[in-house]
Amino acid sequence: MKPSIPKGTRDFSPEEMMKRENIFETIKKVFRYYGYQPIETPAMENLSTLLGKYGEEGDKLLFRILNSGDFLSGISDEELLGREVNKLSSSMCERGLRYDLTVPFARYVVQHRDEIIFPFKRYQIQPVWRADRPQKGRYREFTQCDADVIGSNSLLNEYELIRIIDDIFRDLGIAIVIKINNRKILSGIAEIIGESGRITDITVAIDKLEKIGINAVNEELKGKGVSPSAIGRLQPILTLKGNTEEKLSELETTLSLSETGLNGIEEMRKLFSYIERSSLTAKTELDLTLARGLNYYTGAIIEVKARDVSMGSICGGGRYDNLTGVFGLEGVSGVGISFGADRIYDVMTQLNLFSTRDVVQTEVMIVNFGDYEAEYALKVRSMLIENGISAEVYPDTARLKKQMSYADSRKIPYIILAGAEEIKNKQVTLKTMSTGEQKKMSMNEVLEFLRTAL
Repeated sequence: MKPSIPKGTRDFSPEEMMKRENIFETIKKVFRYYGYQPIETPAMENLSTLLGKYGEEGDKLLFRILNSGDFLSGISDEELLGREVNKLSSSMCERGLRYDLTVPFARYVVQHRDEIIFPFKRYQIQPVWRADRPQKGRYREFTQCDADVIGSNSLLNEYELIRIIDDIFRDLGIAIVIKINNRKILSGIAEIIGESGRITDITVAIDKLEKIGINAVNEELKGKGVSPSAIGRLQPILTLKGNTEEKLSELETTLSLSETGLNGIEEMRKLFSYIERSSLTAKTELDLTLARGLNYYTGAIIEVKARDVSMGSICGGGRYDNLTGVFGLEGVSGVGISFGADRIYDVMTQLNLFSTRDVVQTEVMIVNFGDYEAEYALKVRSMLIENGISAEVYPDTARLKKQMSYADSRKIPYIILAGAEEIKNKQVTLKTMSTGEQKKMSMNEVLEFLRTAL
């Protein structure tokens, strides 16, 4: 049988990995510029850590890991025949693959609180897993690149994360729009329309507005038990037009009786005042339909879309005041963002944003003419590497045509040939693959040329 991989996962070729690593390095570089420190957490967490943090829909998407050994021990035949999936799952599975990097980060903070200096700024680039239905831009295994600040309430943190988003996508060459909302505004809306107890149902539904349209959202709200009068009062808010200040002023009137809602409006005014006085490349906008559907957000919510490609969000995040509280550490506020590296890769591929340099790893290949010449070739390679130029010696004494074909297939831009004559004169022949031009040079001349050319 032909081998295969699970649906929603992917293999990456060397060329694809070089492109992905370019994305990771760009993101890491900006994170470090702003003072963020790297951590890693295990691929699997205890299910008690993960469950209940992502809402009912999120819990369904957790990959659960069967207990090692006899995972059916302690389960009666009656229980098996009863087929109560949730009960059986909790008995057979104590661990699961992480769904995101934020909840494991909150667990990390609580577990290592005595070692951490607050405010703690961390970044983390690792894969996560979701038992989702695979489709374009949506995978079951994908890599997230997170940056979070925990231990500070200041809105300067939200502004800094928006600056980081702008810097990273500018460096990657992707034109974006940054959509911003506030969970407190959404809570205020639920309160004003008389459905405070259904805030989760409301946010999960309106978060799908762009994808499924307002009629389908209204039907979902109705199905969740939201009253027709509340749905009616929600409509003008969902279709609110105007610039940021106009939207906030209109909301201020609508939410005048909601203290929570007014606090959210005040936070948005302050955050947008920072943005308006800055020099962001990206377009930013207040989007009142933005909810992101995750239970742990308590303040600002951020989502990023590519402007030139039809794709889901490529970055998102927000403020989460209560996340560490569920692990026993109260009163520690955090805010973070997460870059979807796989979707960013797909966007850059569609827009042809990867340069030739992003896929070139070896810059020079040295031809192998035999044992005697190979000794000289190894010295040449050492000299190139010591000068920051990636180089390899072809390992076998194969026909020249085969070695050149290998270099061409690998897109290696320069070839060095050093036969008996070159060795005698302490020279090499440098060939430029793109033009076919060849020239005899000393190694100092080669280094000078390559420093300029590469």
